[in-house]
Amino acid sequence: MSKLDENERWKSKMLLTEHAERYDDQHHPHESKIITTEELTMLRDYILLPHMMTMVQKSLADVEYSTNILKRSYYMAGRYVLDSITKDLYRLRRELKQRNIKIVNEEQADLVVYYRYYCRGYEERFGMTRDVMRSEISLRLTKYTAELGALLKEHSREAK
Repeated sequence: MSKLDENERWKSKMLLTEHAERYDDQHHPHESKIITTEELTMLRDYILLPHMMTMVQKSLADVEYSTNILKRSYYMAGRYVLDSITKDLYRLRRELKQRNIKIVNEEQADLVVYYRYYCRGYEERFGMTRDVMRSEISLRLTKYTAELGALLKEHSREAK
């Protein structure tokens, strides 16, 4: 019990709504009804990762049937990237579920692909153009490849 609770003057004071909302946002950030920028990024990644998995799986199938002498190396690198994407997608699904965000379906209008999602009881639409999807996928694949390259460099230093 604080000193203010004992003071009768504080019982008649009102709390402004905006102050209460700010307090709630600071102390319970995941309970707000509006989706945050971080959560929009998570939505984008959740949408892109399955497309990336499909692309890498197709590439692995192509490598598997090729006659290239580095076929095994390419296949192992592809498997590493595919495993990384799978782990990220699993983590993302779990995080979205904890935040009570659910992606339902996809619809396409003109050059934009829309995804309907539910965020803590509210229904919204999230749209991306195909060009944005391509560039984001390219950036993410570059990141995964860079991770693999750093891992190989680290391993070669340890081997020496």
